[in-house]
Amino acid sequence: MQPVHDVAAPAKTAKGWPQRLFGRWWRRQSPARQDRYATLGPLVSVLLFLAAIITAFWYLRNEELEREQASVKRDTEIAQQQIRLRLIENQEQLVRIAREIGTRTIDQEEFLGQAASFTRERPEITSLVWIGANRARRASYSATTFQAETGALVEPAGTQRPAEPESAFDAARELRQPVYSRPFSDRNGNAVFQIHVPLIDRAAFAGSLVAEYSVESLVRYFVPAEVSNRHAIALLDANDRALASTVSAMPGVASRRAQIVHDVPVAPAGNGLFLRGQGYRTSIGLIGNTLFWMVAALSVLTVWMLLGTWRHMRRRVQMQSALVSETNFRRAMENSMLTGMRAMDMEGRITYVNPAFCAMTGFLESELIGRRPPFPYWPPDRFEENNRLLQQELQGRSPAGGIEVKVMRKEGSVFDSRMYVSPLIDPKGQQTGWMTSMTNITEAKRIRDQLSASHERFTTVLEGLDAAVSVLSVQQSELLFANRSYRLWFGADARGHALLAGGEPSPFANSEFGDTIESLGGLPTTELTEAGSDSREVLIEPLRKWFDVRTRYLQWTDGRLAQMLIATDITARRNAENLAAHQAEKAQVTSRLVTMGEMASSVAHELNQPLTAITNYCNGMVTRVRNEAISKDDLIAALEKTARQAQRAGQIIHRIRAFVKRSEPQRQPAQAKAIVEDAIDLAGIELRRRNVAITTYVAQRLPMLMVDPILIEQVVLNLVKNAAEAIDNAQLPPKRRNIELRVVPRHTPEEGGVIEFTVTDMGPGLKEEVIARMYEAFFSTKTDGLGIGLSLCRSIIESHRGRIKAQNLYNGETVVGCRFSFTLPVDISRSEAEPTAKAATTHSTAVP
Repeated sequence: MQPVHDVAAPAKTAKGWPQRLFGRWWRRQSPARQDRYATLGPLVSVLLFLAAIITAFWYLRNEELEREQASVKRDTEIAQQQIRLRLIENQEQLVRIAREIGTRTIDQEEFLGQAASFTRERPEITSLVWIGANRARRASYSATTFQAETGALVEPAGTQRPAEPESAFDAARELRQPVYSRPFSDRNGNAVFQIHVPLIDRAAFAGSLVAEYSVESLVRYFVPAEVSNRHAIALLDANDRALASTVSAMPGVASRRAQIVHDVPVAPAGNGLFLRGQGYRTSIGLIGNTLFWMVAALSVLTVWMLLGTWRHMRRRVQMQSALVSETNFRRAMENSMLTGMRAMDMEGRITYVNPAFCAMTGFLESELIGRRPPFPYWPPDRFEENNRLLQQELQGRSPAGGIEVKVMRKEGSVFDSRMYVSPLIDPKGQQTGWMTSMTNITEAKRIRDQLSASHERFTTVLEGLDAAVSVLSVQQSELLFANRSYRLWFGADARGHALLAGGEPSPFANSEFGDTIESLGGLPTTELTEAGSDSREVLIEPLRKWFDVRTRYLQWTDGRLAQMLIATDITARRNAENLAAHQAEKAQVTSRLVTMGEMASSVAHELNQPLTAITNYCNGMVTRVRNEAISKDDLIAALEKTARQAQRAGQIIHRIRAFVKRSEPQRQPAQAKAIVEDAIDLAGIELRRRNVAITTYVAQRLPMLMVDPILIEQVVLNLVKNAAEAIDNAQLPPKRRNIELRVVPRHTPEEGGVIEFTVTDMGPGLKEEVIARMYEAFFSTKTDGLGIGLSLCRSIIESHRGRIKAQNLYNGETVVGCRFSFTLPVDISRSEAEPTAKAATTHSTAVP
């Protein structure tokens, strides 16, 4: 450390010249002038001090006003918070009661009980009314009268109903949410307002639940006492009319003292009510006290001026002491810094290092002061580079962002550092050297390298994906990230993201007033970012590609809410699915053709009967006409019988053509009864040929099915034909040659409401290994079977979101039959399923 006198000497020299000049000027003045100046000196000091006191007074006055304003604002917001929390709590309870009324959980008597309990705990609510959709009162309860307990209140004749409740009722009916009315006066002239909570019964507006608030009670019960003791709090309407206040009348001192007012709206009412807090300035008496203290201070100042001469001799000592303290303070600051400091002269000699620099390098201050390059902390293998950087530094060409250099500690270890160089300017404005600050960046550089490597790995993985990955800022609609696949398909703009998102509107849209409206408002960000991703398939017409798009929200690195899309090309899969569906359609038509082929002989036999009858009728009529042995009535009767037989043959051919006709699967409303009748008509030919009877049972009032009736008819026909073949091949006796077809509604926890089709035969049943493989394609127990019937049946039922199963029927351990059943989903509840099963249609087709 340099001696103190070396630092103070220039200051003395700098300050000695003005002092000598002033002394020379003072000695040249006459004694009269000296006396005048000596008199004016204290006067000028007093005037300056007076100006300072006045300035301080105005400052204190304004500061007190600001404190009072802050106090009024704080108390007003406390009162608003208390009222707001109470309104929100009451609203939640009213919504609960309205939900119970809408779901018919409570009746009028229970409502009156709940209303009494509700208003008893809430003195600010004067009444609770249940109003129907036609504005008629269903029930009401008043906290001040007993009229509500006996039924609906009746308005007295000639009473004019306020418009505010009517407007609130209409708003609640339109918005389907709680609505607060504007304040109005009740029959007794008290200021009140209402909340209308809509009653929703099965998505229909069923009225509203009306709670009436007393404005005076809100102020009395929910403005804290400590707030009302400090300031006047009042509730005002939209016309600035005071409805209730914590004081009976505003003080009359507003003309004397400036009034402090702070207004806040009463949320969540939003009905024009706002809370006003008032305060008054209390600094009137401060002026007199200030003048008193000003006189006292001026007196002290006059005495102090007389002692100024004595203090003048001590001033130099004080200045020298202050200079030493300032020097020690600055040196303490430099020694306590964690950043290494190094000073060099213009030739590159080290003139100063702080303790932090010595701690970083491990060298003592005595080992560094006065050293020239190469410095001892330079690594031996980097002398040339460090010397080049030093020359650049001495020439003033160091970059403003600093330079990164390697530094060697005294024990030989090396660390990374960043040095910042600036000119060292003396008090005269001349440069005397260079000041360098050094920071250890070894750990920061390691973290930076790790982050860089992590980002490179992350980017490599995303760029290597076959799926398109994009991240879009929700609010600014700015594309934040896009990988190689996205850029290959959609370029580098956000239009591809919008196409993949399905054209969803941005959650941030501008209203007609120019304000930004956030549709996600009220939802916590954590809930959005933690929600699972949804998946959907999107067709991009310009690319002629199908994408499986997964969407989720996340918080971007800068805190913004962003939407991430991962789009996978599934065009090949969609084409394969379409091809498989086309092949399944061909298989269904082939199955129907095979079924008709197997039934060809039966169909021919069935058609032979009406054709033979037509031939016989025609031959008989020709013979009798030639013999003129037929009357006109007999001829007409014979022709009518011939027409009926021809119609019968045409119906058989029409049903067969409709069954085997190739068409696209088309779901449409269909009745289970019509499907069963058409299937039985087609199966009747095969049943009569195999001498098998069938009994059908179809429940009445079954719900409408949304199915392809031809496909379901194919399933029913296949199951009935298989049952008839099993009975005929087993050569069972006549009492066991029957089939039962039942169609009933059912409700299960797994499937919900379904309609169940059951085909039961009394045949030999199925083997266990057959049941396990019966739905496999090309597996058949028939010698001439193709093995595609039951496989197609299962595909058809599962495509309709149903289930099919088969089971043997046992009498003890003996198999006495087999039951095939399949279900089709419908909208039906358990309560509807039981009565519908009681009334059914039973149809029996006996063996001819």
